[in-house]
Amino acid sequence: MLFKKTFIFVLIISSVLLSWNAATAQVADAPDDSVAGIPVNYTEAKAGPINLPDVLKMFDGQPVTDAETWNEKRRPELVKYFETEYYGCIPATAPKVTWEVISTDPEALEGKAIKKELAGHMGSPDGPAISVTLYTPTDAKEPVPVLTNLSFGFMMGFGGNRPGSPAHLISHGYGHATINYSSIESDREGQLNVNLARKLALAPGQETPTADEWGTIAAWAWGISRLMDYYETDPAVDVKRVAITGTSRLGKTVTWAGAHDERIAMVIACCGGEGGAALARRNYGETIAHLVTPSRYPYQFAGNYQKYARDPSTSAVDTHCLVALMAPRPILLSTGVRDGWSDPYGEFLAAVAATPAFKLLGKQGMDSEEYSNVGEMVGHELSYLMVNGGHGSTDWNSWLKFMDTYLKPGT
Repeated sequence: MLFKKTFIFVLIISSVLLSWNAATAQVADAPDDSVAGIPVNYTEAKAGPINLPDVLKMFDGQPVTDAETWNEKRRPELVKYFETEYYGCIPATAPKVTWEVISTDPEALEGKAIKKELAGHMGSPDGPAISVTLYTPTDAKEPVPVLTNLSFGFMMGFGGNRPGSPAHLISHGYGHATINYSSIESDREGQLNVNLARKLALAPGQETPTADEWGTIAAWAWGISRLMDYYETDPAVDVKRVAITGTSRLGKTVTWAGAHDERIAMVIACCGGEGGAALARRNYGETIAHLVTPSRYPYQFAGNYQKYARDPSTSAVDTHCLVALMAPRPILLSTGVRDGWSDPYGEFLAAVAATPAFKLLGKQGMDSEEYSNVGEMVGHELSYLMVNGGHGSTDWNSWLKFMDTYLKPGT
C-alpha cells in the first residue's frame, strides 16, 4: 500500500514539474544573462521539463518501502554517491582536531550569558585552529539547544540584540555559536584553496585532493562535525539538540553537513541554491556549469562533480535526494523571492520531491505541491519559506518558530 501511495505521489510531482509555466512563474521572467561566458536562463518556460529519480527507489531499481531498507540500504548508497560524486569523501589522512577553551567570560551579554572562545587545532596542539565563539545562558539549569552559525568571518562580531545575534538567541532560551568557515579552509574564487585542513591531509608529493576527495564544502562541513565532537564534551550544550545554519555557499555546506552527520538535529539552509537544495536538472539561474568553470568555484566540490556540468540528468541523483537525507530530522529551506540566481522554486520542488522519505520515516513533509506565498512557511519537519527579499534574506521570526516547534526539549 505504501509503495502504491509513493508511486502516486511521484506521478503527481512529475505532473507538477511538467505543467509549470511562465504564467505561474516564481518571479516575473527576466532577460537572459551570462556569467563567466555561460548563458543564464531566467525564463520559467525555458527551465525545461525534468524527470527526477525516485527518492524511494534503489539504484538497482528495488523499491524502498520501509524504514529498515531506507536506513540500511538507500540512505548509505545516497550518502556514498554524494560523497564521491558531489562534495568529496573525507580522506583517512584528515587532520585530528584538538579543542582548547582559550577564554571564558561568565558575565557576557550583561551577565545573561557565558561566553567561550574555542580553538580547534588541526593536526597538532599548535596547528591552525578552527575559530568558534560559543554563548550559553547563564541561568540555564540543564544543557541547552544550540544554534551554530557557519559564518563568513566579517559576520562573527555582530552584537546587540538584533535578530539572529547571540543576545537574541539567548533571550529565547538557546545557546548560540559562530564558526568562522575560513578558519577551516580558505575560500578565494578561482584558486585551489588547499591551504588549511585539506593541505594537512595531503600525502607526500600530493598537491591537490583526488577527484573523489573533499572540496571546500565538504571541508567546511567536516569542521562542523569536529565542533559536534567538542559539543559532546561540554555539559552546557545539549548535543542532541544542535541546529546549524548558513547562507549561500554556507547554505550548501550546512545542507550537506546535516545530511552526512546524523548527530546534527536540525538544518536551516538559507539561499543555498545550485549545489545546495535547488534542483540541478532545472535550467534556471545558476547551474553546475557556472559553479565548476575554472574562474569560479570548482574547488568547492569534488573533481567528479564536473562530469555533470554538461548534462545534470546524467547524475543518478538530484538534490531532492540530498534534502531527503535529513529525514527524519527537521530541515527548513529558506529562500528569497528576488533571488532568481539561486532558483527558489527549484528548492521548493526539491522539498516536495523529498517528502516521501520523511513520510516513510513517520514524519511530515510538504502538504501540497502548490507553491507557497511570500512570507508563508509551509511544511512540517521538512519546511520551505520564501522571504520577501533577495540573496541572503532572513526571517528570524519564522526561523525561531521552526526551532521552537522541533528543537526545544519536549518537542
